[in-house]
Amino acid sequence: MSIHDRYRLSVVINAKGTYTPLGVSRSSDGVAAAVAQALPEFFDMVELGDRASEAIAQVTGAQAGAVVHCTAAGITLAVAATMTGGDPRRTAALPDTTDMHNRVVLPACHVVDYGHSNLQGIRLAGAQVDLAGAEDHCTIADLEAELDGPDVACLMLVSSRLTRGEPIDLVAAVRAAHRRGVPAIIDGAAQFPRIADLLATGADLVLVSGQKYLGSPTAGLVAGSWGLVQALRAQEHGIGRVMKPTKEAIVGVLAALEEWQAFDRMKWEADELAKVDAFVENAERIPGLTAEVVRDPTGLQVSRVLLRVPDAKRVATELEAGTPPIYVMTDRVADDELMLELIPLTADEITTILARLWAVLT
Repeated sequence: MSIHDRYRLSVVINAKGTYTPLGVSRSSDGVAAAVAQALPEFFDMVELGDRASEAIAQVTGAQAGAVVHCTAAGITLAVAATMTGGDPRRTAALPDTTDMHNRVVLPACHVVDYGHSNLQGIRLAGAQVDLAGAEDHCTIADLEAELDGPDVACLMLVSSRLTRGEPIDLVAAVRAAHRRGVPAIIDGAAQFPRIADLLATGADLVLVSGQKYLGSPTAGLVAGSWGLVQALRAQEHGIGRVMKPTKEAIVGVLAALEEWQAFDRMKWEADELAKVDAFVENAERIPGLTAEVVRDPTGLQVSRVLLRVPDAKRVATELEAGTPPIYVMTDRVADDELMLELIPLTADEITTILARLWAVLT
């Protein structure tokens, strides 16, 4: 009996990407086996965290690393680390930030909603958010104006296709913070494959998801400077207690990192691009539809399918209403465009999507 049958759950086809409400991604058999091995065992959790720190540092080139419950938790804990520095008294006081630098500077165009606003994730630590620039643009001068104020705890930047306006030069932004002695944090949620590039900006902490392209159980990965990582881990004695990672999540991350190091990423990219190319070729045969290959705007080595269809909102609704439901990216429906990510999908699932598009459009 399948897990869906056992618990009376719908089978879904996820062409929306690493999307949390759909279960994010699929873990490999090796990662699943490591998680199963961990569940019935006991561990010294500090020691397990130390092994995770070593593994993250080895893979990313950072000084240290940590596993947290998820990237959203990582945002809150990273901000807490910059405010407390790991001091036990301050750690215990949060979210009361009396006598602490508690202002977080964030570009206004980097306010994003992952199911909740990243503003709330920052404020959960007790911090105050000061937005730089406008919703559709932020210059380095805008950032510097906010960074020049008093009590700045950190600069928070976001690397995501969800940000708006022209991309900010992350290197210049980090340097602007460092000139003022302010640590810089980059939230790169779905950007694990680019984590080394994000660290190369000089950022003090980089936050990524483990369960997206790495394929671990639900977890966030933090990589960065030794001192701030230790201050972040110290939050488990404070507000981080409610966001702590589980033993199976940490072991799953370790297994996923081992697989990543042994992975032929060039072959994987070529295979995934071939999958997208084949889908586009077949989709172009459907009357009333045009398709093309598009690359991730942040530089992530991921190719997606862009479909242009009349009344895209209706098409997306009918795809979701079918059996099995098919989910696609709908943030461009106003322009009659739908986006599909095929990375985790099987050949049978892709065939089903094409058949349903034929049915809906003809």
